[in-house]
Amino acid sequence: MSPTFGQCYDPTGATWGVPTFPWRLAPDGMATRRQLRAKGLRPGGQPIAAQIMRRSRRRKAGYAVAYLYRIDLALPVRPMTPGKWAAHAAAMTARRTCPQCRTDAGYVIPGSLGTCVPCAYPEEQRAAA
Repeated sequence: MSPTFGQCYDPTGATWGVPTFPWRLAPDGMATRRQLRAKGLRPGGQPIAAQIMRRSRRRKAGYAVAYLYRIDLALPVRPMTPGKWAAHAAAMTARRTCPQCRTDAGYVIPGSLGTCVPCAYPEEQRAAA
């Protein structure tokens, strides 16, 4: 069932259990996780304050939902520590390293190939040389 505009406007939360607003009509003082992150904030353990909803042909339920959090209760994003930076660098190096030839490809290895492009298509690489 795809919700209509009227079904998406439920500021009391009687229908959906949480205050619901139509897409792009969120009240002031609320933001999605991405919007909070763009402001250097995080939800910080607060409960979902509301949601915005719109019709969607892609979703099985017929609608897409984004949760909203109160900006005044949001906390600053935790800074990256040297250990977190080191772990991030190691993970990115692992994603760029070809498991077959063990070299740094200089790009993230595509999951569809599983190896770097020269290892995945050796015939084309020999013909080009």
